[in-house]
Amino acid sequence: MNSTVVRALLARGMLAGLGAGVLAFVFAYLVGEGPVDAAIAFEESGSHEHGEELVSRSVQSTAGLATGVLVFGVAIGGIMALAFCFALGRIGRFGARATAALAALGGFLTVYLVPTLKYPANPPAVGDPDTIDQRTVLFVLMIALSVLLGTGAVLLGRRMAPAWGNWNASTAAGVAFVAAVAVAMVVLPAGDNTPKGFPATDLWEFRLASLGVQAVLWAALGLLFGYLAERVLEPRPVQNEVSPLVV
Repeated sequence: MNSTVVRALLARGMLAGLGAGVLAFVFAYLVGEGPVDAAIAFEESGSHEHGEELVSRSVQSTAGLATGVLVFGVAIGGIMALAFCFALGRIGRFGARATAALAALGGFLTVYLVPTLKYPANPPAVGDPDTIDQRTVLFVLMIALSVLLGTGAVLLGRRMAPAWGNWNASTAAGVAFVAAVAVAMVVLPAGDNTPKGFPATDLWEFRLASLGVQAVLWAALGLLFGYLAERVLEPRPVQNEVSPLVV
């Protein structure tokens, strides 16, 4: 794959990420803002000191949320496009759309789902503010480990496939990935506990909303980028139209 094609796919990956980010923002605004407001209300009910807001809540829930989701979508779209360029033709005889779908699924699992099983998303009022830097580092470390272990599992499956067959090699690589992730989760320290009295329903709804936002983002990214990548790699031949006046 030459550099011109890679640049074209990178641009389309970022464009697909932008479109996926718009859909994720709409979902986050409609579904996720309710649990956030409930968590903020709980936090304020237990505090007698109310500091001045640098950014209003209305701006946070609209422009702030949109900026964060869109920037994340564009960045992830570009990264996935590069991963797609590496994976195409190396993980099986899949076309552009199937490879994009598999890359998006792998990204969702390794970048979000696996790290979240260890360090689930928390709304405001959950977690000690003094440990936010430590918790951020641990979460990023869990993402890095998940991505590295996922990449290692794919390479392991490829190496084992000629001798074991695709199905057996994929199964063995998947089991090795799960086992390695389990060890990492046991070794890494636990996150902060939920404060006493915090409504379990609000916490559950917030985490479901977080899962939904990521699912919408990655699913839309896989579908949009697959369509755009197919048009780059498998362009349809241009048919010469014959004028009905020509005999």
